[in-house]
Amino acid sequence: MKRFVAAVLGSMSVALAGLVPLTSGGTAVAADASCAGYSSVGSTCTNAQRTIAGESRSTDWYVPTGTASAVMVFQNGFSRNCAHLRGTSKAIAEKGVMVVCVNGDMTAGAPELANRVAEAVAAGTLTPPAGRAMPTKVIAGGHSAGGHFAGRFGARLSELAPSRLQGAVLFDPVAQSGFTADLEAISDGGARPVVSVAARPSVSNLFNNSYGALNGLANGFVGIQLVWEKYTLGFPVGGSCHTDVEGENTDFLGSASGLCSPNATQTSRLRDFGSTWARDIAIGTRTAAYWCTDKNVVSTCGSKVKDLVDRSLPVAAPIR
Repeated sequence: MKRFVAAVLGSMSVALAGLVPLTSGGTAVAADASCAGYSSVGSTCTNAQRTIAGESRSTDWYVPTGTASAVMVFQNGFSRNCAHLRGTSKAIAEKGVMVVCVNGDMTAGAPELANRVAEAVAAGTLTPPAGRAMPTKVIAGGHSAGGHFAGRFGARLSELAPSRLQGAVLFDPVAQSGFTADLEAISDGGARPVVSVAARPSVSNLFNNSYGALNGLANGFVGIQLVWEKYTLGFPVGGSCHTDVEGENTDFLGSASGLCSPNATQTSRLRDFGSTWARDIAIGTRTAAYWCTDKNVVSTCGSKVKDLVDRSLPVAAPIR
């Protein structure tokens, strides 16, 4: 019965999410407005058409003011577009990591598009805005179905240009067939970091169905799950939402399909962890406060993780 209810709710969620209009070729209608009103002293936002596997696609670029330490290919979720990731992309770019998102249909994580994007990156045909060089170092990133895209993208790049791939940062990913093998290829036996910021279990993230793949990796730490914000009148409130990564850039359909609305506190936490991990992966460091040595032993975690975990009501937990 529980499985039946979950399946029905999942179908409702997908149906609602599928209402976002797409043009032919998989380019989201709202994509060209993704940089409208963008303001930052540390980065710029540019929308540009790029040819990938012979097809012109709308791409969004978030470029740091200084020299970028790496580029993250950061993909949106199913029925969403790159504009919904603007705030999180900005947070990452302001840590010195260039971000590019390719607008397209993310059904089932769009594995074929992920392959083509990886091939374009390896071949040097996916290029930033004029006057900027494409960084050598590459990070795979994605939200929801875009997390599956990130896995396939990273695995393919590990075949074509293994020295360029640095690791992956995922945001509440939803796994499809092949996800485990793809993450293992990215991880390379724990040599590359693979981390995730997850939301509490829900229909939208298929009840954290990515955990099996993440916990099967040789990596000692694979991220955190944000759970609740605080107690109010004795009840936990302010729970994390599947669309926290979208934050102020979400819309009614995002909240309807996610069956919740982004929580500002959780969005801030998500962006803090995600952007810091991206910077660390790019430059080969570990900001100790944001990592654990052993995901199963909280005492090995840094202060940022412990601050959320060491409470009477955990508001986060290492993924394990």
